[in-house]
Formats: sequence, C-alpha cells, structure tokens
Amino acid sequence: MKDMAKLARLERHLSAGDTGLILFDALNGYLHPNNPAKVQFLAERNIIPNLQRLLQAARRIGMTTFYPSGAHAPDGSDSVDRLTDTDMDLAQGGSADQPIRPHFHAGSREAENAPELRPAKGDVMVPKQRWSSFFQTNLDLQLRARGIGTIVIAGGSTDVGIASTVFAARDLDYGIVVVRDACYSTRGTNNDFFMDRVFPRMGRVMRVDEAVSLMTR
Repeated sequence: MKDMAKLARLERHLSAGDTGLILFDALNGYLHPNNPAKVQFLAERNIIPNLQRLLQAARRIGMTTFYPSGAHAPDGSDSVDRLTDTDMDLAQGGSADQPIRPHFHAGSREAENAPELRPAKGDVMVPKQRWSSFFQTNLDLQLRARGIGTIVIAGGSTDVGIASTVFAARDLDYGIVVVRDACYSTRGTNNDFFMDRVFPRMGRVMRVDEAVSLMTR
C-alpha cells in the first residue's frame, strides 16, 4: 500500500483529512500586549483578523486545529538560564544577571488563548516549554494519529517559535505551508527574511487568501 501521507505532501490542495492548522502561541500576552507600539504593530498588519480567517476556514471544512502554547512554570523550574549575546530584542542582555527568561507563565491571563481564537471542541492543545512545538510535546503523535502529513502554520514570532517549529517539521518529513500575513516578528525585517530566504526551501509560503482557497474537505 502506498504511503497516503507521502502522497498528501505532494498534493497542492489542503484537505481536512490530511492537513492540520497550527496556531502558534495564540495567547493574550502576544496578541493583546500591554505595549502600545506592539498593539499598533499587530493592528497595522491585521494579524488577529488574518488568524481568525484561517481558523474559520479550517473549521468550515472540518480541519483540526492545534494550539502549541507556552506553558512555563511560574517558579522557573522548567526553564534554563544560559549566556547569550543579547536579549530577545537584540538589545543589551543575556548576561548571568540578565538571562533570557519566559515572559508569561502557566495560569496567568497572558498565557491564555486570545478570545478571538479560542479553541473549540475537537481542537488540540499542545503545552510546550521550548521554542519548538515538537520538542518534548505530543504534537507529532497527535498529527500522525490523525493521518496528518501537512501542516499550515501561523502565529509568532516568525524568527523564534515559528522558525523552530518549521525546522523541526521539515526534519520530521511533514509538508509545510507558512502563512506569511498571519505570522509576525517585531524585530526589524526578520519576518521578510524568513519568508523570502528560508521557508521557501522547506515548504510553501502563502498569504491567507491563497491558503484558504486551497482548503478542501
């Protein structure tokens, strides 16, 4: 018997039976930030409406949605300090007394899913403690158990969790669609760099309209 997942990865359309929607870190802390500049940044790029359109389209055809979401312990027991050259925004930081640490913790409002993208019955929550959605989570099992061989991924940040997840998905042999206008990074031109120079070698890069038009039962 031919490997149906293998055949699906070569199919242009995104069928509900073998494709899953990944909404990465669709959390209040990221989509409803306290920083007014970040609020404006997200609004100018229609990030929440674009994510909503993807989610609504997936639900119309019965495509399963997966929610990899940071679930870090409040006491920091599941995080590791390390030396880095900068902080997350490439500013001064990363020293022993200023290590990069998770901003949001399990149980907080910030770590809850944004209300506009709230999971529904049949959706799958994937708690994670590292950038990649696959690292020591059950995402791979959940996808393979459903016969899903292709993922459509959106969320942020493009240069952190999205990139880490896409690299892992590629090495796990998944077909990949990255939705350009439903991903974001507040760090300069990093979003464009990954969309133009990195992800096209690993899968397909589309805008919301194109991805939705290819979704089928």
